[in-house]
Amino acid sequence: MYTLYSMRRSGNSYKVRLALAQLGIAHELMEVDILRGETRTPEFLAMNPSGHVPLLQVAPEKFLPESNAILWYLAENTPLLSDDPVERAATLQWMFFEQHALEPNLGAAWFWLVLVKGGRELQQHALEEWMEEGYRALGVMDKHLSRQDFLADDRYSIADIALYAYTHVAEQCDFDLALFPAVRDWLDRVAAQPNHVAMDWHPDLKMVAAQ
Repeated sequence: MYTLYSMRRSGNSYKVRLALAQLGIAHELMEVDILRGETRTPEFLAMNPSGHVPLLQVAPEKFLPESNAILWYLAENTPLLSDDPVERAATLQWMFFEQHALEPNLGAAWFWLVLVKGGRELQQHALEEWMEEGYRALGVMDKHLSRQDFLADDRYSIADIALYAYTHVAEQCDFDLALFPAVRDWLDRVAAQPNHVAMDWHPDLKMVAAQ
C-alpha cells in the first residue's frame, strides 16, 4: 500500500489526494505540517531532501516527490491519462503550464494570504506581480476552456486535476473569477466528476460520517 505524506491545505498535496480518491487507490495518509517545520526534520529529509510535500512512498525505501510527477505515475494505464502520444504531450503541456505560470502566482498567493498568519504584510512587495501574472495565466485558461470542456484531449485528466487545485481556491486569495466564465464553468465540471473530494476531505472524515 502507498503512503502519502501530505498537508491538508496544500494545493500540491490536494492534487494527489484527489487523484488517489478518484482512482480508488488504497493508501495511508500521513499529515505533515510545513508551517511547523515538519518537512525539515532529519527523518523527513532522509525521504525527500528537498523538504517538500506531497511525497508518495511507492515501495520500501522508495519515495516519489513532486505533485505532478506523482500524478503522472498514478494515472498511467488509467482513464486519467491517454495512451496517445500527442494527447499525452498535451497533458504534459498543461502540467508544465501549471508549474511555471499558475502555481508560482495563485499558489504563492494562497500560501501567504491564506495559510501564513501575517503573510499579506510580509509579502506586500510581491502581491502586484502575483496578481498580474496570475490573471494572465487565468486568461490563457479561459480562452482555451471557452472552446472545450477540459484542458487536454477535451476529456477529464490529470491535467485538470493539476490546475484545479489552486484555481478553485483563487477567490480566497483576492482573484476575481467572475472575469473568467469559462474557468468557472470548468471548475464546476471538475467538481462534478465521480469520486471528487474537497481539499479538506480526509479518509477519517468519511469513516466518521458512515458511522
